[in-house]
Amino acid sequence: MTAPVCSRAGCRDAATWLVRWRNPRIHSADRRKVWSACDAHVGYLRDYLAARDFPVEVVAYESGVAS
Repeated sequence: MTAPVCSRAGCRDAATWLVRWRNPRIHSADRRKVWSACDAHVGYLRDYLAARDFPVEVVAYESGVAS
């Protein structure tokens, strides 16, 4: 299995975090989108989504568990 890569544009670092979020205007309460994030960009991605009032959860990436 290939290691996940950070979802931040232009970043190719290994992801160590999962940023789970949803847009409540278009996603049902049980739907979650997942972005991968490196240590340097986890805060940026979380803040980007939170600024739009999207529910956001950040969890540590654990050996391939991305759901």
